[in-house]
Formats: sequence, structure tokens, C-alpha cells
Amino acid sequence: MQLLQWMPHAVVFTRAPNLDQALYLTFDDGPNPDHTPALLELLGRHGAKATFFLIGREAERYPQLVERIVEEGHSLGNHSYSHPMFDALTHTEQWVEVERTDQVLSHFDGRSHHGFRPPRGVFSLLLTLRFAFSRRKLAYWSYDTLDYQKREPDELTERLRAAPPRAGDVMLMHDDSDCSRRMLEKLLPEWKQRGFTFRALPA
Repeated sequence: MQLLQWMPHAVVFTRAPNLDQALYLTFDDGPNPDHTPALLELLGRHGAKATFFLIGREAERYPQLVERIVEEGHSLGNHSYSHPMFDALTHTEQWVEVERTDQVLSHFDGRSHHGFRPPRGVFSLLLTLRFAFSRRKLAYWSYDTLDYQKREPDELTERLRAAPPRAGDVMLMHDDSDCSRRMLEKLLPEWKQRGFTFRALPA
């Protein structure tokens, strides 16, 4: 993670602009019909915008959810088509995962390219160079909430309180379970009281 912060922001970004004390909420692995709707309702109640890094296959399966994400002012990111073990793929297979998902997402927001977050955060130097030459971005994060570790939301909430995020942090979360929503139900009001705003990542 520390090495990534030294890479050119135009290629790999881990933090985003500190605008209006902004935190950048990002959610991987959706859309999920059991969890994404409730999360969207929570974000809407707090006027929070976020970026959803979608799996292309799931976006095709639940198009109405993707339409709702866009209609409610959130942005879309690319999280591969099938969420494979990326380091087990050839470079060509990796690029097919990226391109296929961009094609799916473009039907919803009209953008030909989207920030790409590799599954499990795994990517190679070759893939990084291809993104650089294509003038496209790898989208990482600066704050890992650990909501994928199957720990109790209350425990993770206390961890975030003890080591709170800073303005400009890109928060890694997921919407394939209710963990991040249960954490944010408590944390969003607290963060708002501290003066934070909640933005989608810049395109």
C-alpha cells in the first residue's frame, strides 16, 4: 500500500482530493439484491454519494439495481467481469475481464472507461503499464475497513472509531453483505457531526 502511494496519481490512486472534508465511500462486489438496496437507502438518508465497483456479470444479472445506483447520483467502477483470481490469469485474460465489464457498465452511465479495482487488490506491473499507456486508472484505496473478514460490525465500528479516517481517504467496503451498512448506520451520523462530506470518486 505504501509503495502504491508513490506511483503517479494518473495511473494508480489510493487517495482522492480533500474537498469539503470529503470521505470517498467505495463498495466492491455488487450489485447484490439482498444488500445493495438497503445500503442505497441509508446513503440517501444522509445525502452521501459513493462509488460502486461492480462485477460485470452481476451488473448484467441485476440491471435495475445498477440503474438505481446511477439515478441516485452514485458512480460506477469496474471490478472485473467474474471476480476471478486475477494472478492466475494471463495478461490477455485479465484485459478481457476489464474490457468486458467496461462495455457492460457503459450501457448504464455512457462512459466508455471506468476506474478499475482489481479483485482482491491483485495486479501486475504489466497490467499497470497497460493502464498507463491507455491513460486509464487503477483505483485502489487508502483505508481498509476489513468488512470482508467476517468480524462483528460492532467490533469493526470500534476499530474505525479508534483509528478514524482522514479527509481524502478512499474507504474500502463491500455491499455483498450487511456488514458495511450496519457499520455506517452508526458512523455516518458521527462523521457528519465531525464535518465530513461523502463523495463519489472523481471520474
